[in-house]
Amino acid sequence: MYCISCGVKLADSEKCCPLCGTVPFHPDIPRREGNRLYPAGRCPKPQVSRRGFLGVVTILLLIPVLVSLICDLSLHGGITWSGYVIGGIALSYVAMVLPLWFRHPNPAIFVPCTFAAAGLYVLYIDLTVKGGWFLGFAFPVIGFLGVLVSAVVILIRYLRRGALYIFGGALIGLGAFLPVMELLMKRTFRLPKFVGWSWYPLVALVLLGGALIFLALCRPARETVERKLFL
Repeated sequence: MYCISCGVKLADSEKCCPLCGTVPFHPDIPRREGNRLYPAGRCPKPQVSRRGFLGVVTILLLIPVLVSLICDLSLHGGITWSGYVIGGIALSYVAMVLPLWFRHPNPAIFVPCTFAAAGLYVLYIDLTVKGGWFLGFAFPVIGFLGVLVSAVVILIRYLRRGALYIFGGALIGLGAFLPVMELLMKRTFRLPKFVGWSWYPLVALVLLGGALIFLALCRPARETVERKLFL
């Protein structure tokens, strides 16, 4: 037989390809015995140090931080645009790299931390540009999204059933918040009138969330959808 990945010739007794490590047989089919074409123990077992990899990623992210900071200080004598760069990199690090330092990262902890970091970054932008829109608009929006997403993550993690109810309720809650967000935008940015664009995604999200809840309640409909979508 031959390896389905790299095409090297294999004996019937080979457990894996000695070049690429691909398992050349189906686990449910018994493997025949035979003479090995290659010495035993040649299956590659790549060992990558997770902490070493994360350390390299951290160093690579520190390079643009230092470069932007040095350039900003040299050109303007202070921190101007480099603050946005540093804040964006820090936010990305908290969201994508920091959880990987832990062997079993708990999303119920890191998701709220990510939204908290996003709130601090937006607050820095607001204070820098002296916009005055953080408390009136950004804080309620980020706070609501953080609570909603964190609640969904916690419920999915600790409840074994009810995913359709959870996602359906989350979509309905998100849709119900959109008119509130539009009202916050009108008051914070002093828009001339309430346009009402938020009603369109509200209807769509309520219908979609209601459909998920209906599927959770109606087992025949759920099974039909699962068969149609090959779930």
